Amino acid sequence: MEETWRWFGPKDKVPLQHVRQAGATGIVTALHHVPNGTAWDKDDVARRNAEVKAGGMRWSVVESIPISEEIKTRTGDWKKHLEAYGQSIRALAANGIETVCYNFMPVIDWTRTDLYYKMPDGSLSLRFDANEFAAFDLFILRRQHAAAEYTPERIEAARRCHEAMTTEQREKLTRTIIAGLPGAEESYTIEMLRAALDKYRGVTKDEFRDRLGEFLDAMTPIAEEAGVRLAIHPDDPPRSLLGLPRIVSTQEDARWILNRVESPNNGLTFCTGCYGVRPDNDLVAMAKEFASRIHFLHLRATKREDDPESFFEADHLAGDVDMVGVITEVLKEEKKRESAGRGDREIPMRPDHGHQMLDDIDKSVNPGYSAIGRLRGLAELRGVATAVKRMLG
Repeated sequence: MEETWRWFGPKDKVPLQHVRQAGATGIVTALHHVPNGTAWDKDDVARRNAEVKAGGMRWSVVESIPISEEIKTRTGDWKKHLEAYGQSIRALAANGIETVCYNFMPVIDWTRTDLYYKMPDGSLSLRFDANEFAAFDLFILRRQHAAAEYTPERIEAARRCHEAMTTEQREKLTRTIIAGLPGAEESYTIEMLRAALDKYRGVTKDEFRDRLGEFLDAMTPIAEEAGVRLAIHPDDPPRSLLGLPRIVSTQEDARWILNRVESPNNGLTFCTGCYGVRPDNDLVAMAKEFASRIHFLHLRATKREDDPESFFEADHLAGDVDMVGVITEVLKEEKKRESAGRGDREIPMRPDHGHQMLDDIDKSVNPGYSAIGRLRGLAELRGVATAVKRMLG
């Protein structure tokens, strides 16, 4: 596995020099300043690529070229946005960047209710509390018909949770959930969220699947021509939220995507943390079944709580993920690719998320992306990979 690291560009609190000291050889980044739906300029890509190379590493994976809401909802200038997406793929290929991670989550991206959950050892983690999220949906957002999507027990628990919150806690919860929304840094509001959700009213899972399929129909030929691998990221968390259709949550969902467009350029970002939230996802079996179409790895471990719909980010070798089993299947696949002479024989991997710990607790960092927590995770994953390689011979 190629050891990579998520870097948010020149403004990232973790500089490239520190990333290199962590042992990573690849960078996962994007042109975060380019608005969704706008084509990436080849020269702009080249400048970012030169920054990464100057740091002694290579730009291994793009994460991500965001898919605009216009494309997902088929509204506005969605056809122009689709054309711009293809232009961006070509601009990356012109600079030798061959793997693109993307997601097809409607409205909301990753979602948590606490970005600074205190662990028993004092480190800080990301957490999703099902009762707190339901409290937001039912009593803060007050989404129409939301109650029909929850059990009576969940509604009552959410009511108690909401009533126990102070005004400040409710505002903090709202800010935390909105942090996972596109444009959150531009003061996304409750009213804007309601308007965005309205565009999906009545859209079924099958209908939304068709939209993803049509996106792949348009982009896969461009990716094939350019020599670029598309790697879809699963839903986070992997279930319906706010009444929205979520279509990349299960083993069956991943199988549908790969069968929908049977091209080696249409593949997966295998995120163990996301898929691992669901007890019905057998991660080792998934890694084995989809091995040849896994183009990128997010290795992290989530831990389900007593309430199975709640979870937190555990240490990389803890939680509900059989990390040793997953890495074993990945390394077996890499041996097959090497024997077949495939150019993508080494699959990029990054330690996804990490606890905020030690000196980083007192620093301002992107939640989940502090240096020391990911450094620990990368070292642990490297150790597992080294041992498994020795075992496989």
